[in-house]
Amino acid sequence: MNLVLSAITEFAAQEPKLYAFIIGLIGAAILASVINVAAMAVVWLERKVMGDLQGRYGPNRVGGRWGILQLGADAIKLFTKEDIIPRGADKPVYVWAPIVASATTMLVAGAMPFGAVIIDGKEIPLVVANMDISAFYVEAALSIMAISAFMAGWSSNNKYSMLGAFRGIARMIAYEVPMGVCVISVAIMAHSLNLVEIVQAQQGIWFALAQPLGFVIFGIALITDLGRMPFDQTEAEEEIIAGYNTEYSGIRFGLLYFQEYNMMLLGSVLLVLLFLGGWNGPVIPVISFISPMIWFFMKLLIVLVALIWVRVSLLRFRIDQVTDLGWKILLPLSMVNLAWAVAVGLYFA
Repeated sequence: MNLVLSAITEFAAQEPKLYAFIIGLIGAAILASVINVAAMAVVWLERKVMGDLQGRYGPNRVGGRWGILQLGADAIKLFTKEDIIPRGADKPVYVWAPIVASATTMLVAGAMPFGAVIIDGKEIPLVVANMDISAFYVEAALSIMAISAFMAGWSSNNKYSMLGAFRGIARMIAYEVPMGVCVISVAIMAHSLNLVEIVQAQQGIWFALAQPLGFVIFGIALITDLGRMPFDQTEAEEEIIAGYNTEYSGIRFGLLYFQEYNMMLLGSVLLVLLFLGGWNGPVIPVISFISPMIWFFMKLLIVLVALIWVRVSLLRFRIDQVTDLGWKILLPLSMVNLAWAVAVGLYFA
């Protein structure tokens, strides 16, 4: 083992650029696998929780009582269905839209820490790219989703898909601004734009308690940006279609479908990192090595269940109600929260 480590160290010293490239490829492959498998688990979790909350069966046909094999059955079905491209569609843009959506997910995930481990008493965050401005980078990468939605709707040669894309983009823009202001407020209190340092700054008190207004605003903006009920305006009641992805089938529809759950997972992770203390929590003596991971995933599970609970409890709003809520209510309130964060940040500076 020592011989292998010494050989890797020597190679890294001789070829630093090639070593960084190889490590990046390995990290990207591991990250993509973990994120997509986790998204499948979120699909299963949503079906089970919705079934329990609504008093009906969740997935129970494949894989016994828990329906754990239903995910594999759905994946096989999506990947083997015929891939149809509509006549008159802009084929290059149509083909690239799901790829851009999936790539955006990986761009966001690359800068996010997914917990930490304790080795020799030192806390080591699990993050691929620990950037100094990772909070702003994640916010910027999330905005690319509007581009992929427009690509899918416009290239499908379907006016209803185009309308769904426009509604989705209007919704995203209306809530990206208050969400970004809330991220700035958190950064001011933490005196850092680094997500790892933001988590470390919450060892004394979570920012959900220090900024309760910002926490509520960010939560509402996150649900809206994800396009989940009651803010799922891409799928209008009067059109009876799915929105910008209506004309997609097979594996391309599967990519767009899983991308929504990937973003749900990553958005929940971002909420935990910014407002719920990340992986901070009392050290569990018997399993101190993975104690931060346990706290992180417990908080993440609570947020995911809360998102599902909101979906099954509320009816869909109209697009004008959604944009009014974003521009006329949440944006001014986010400015008030920003002023509060500046005052508190200056006091404790």
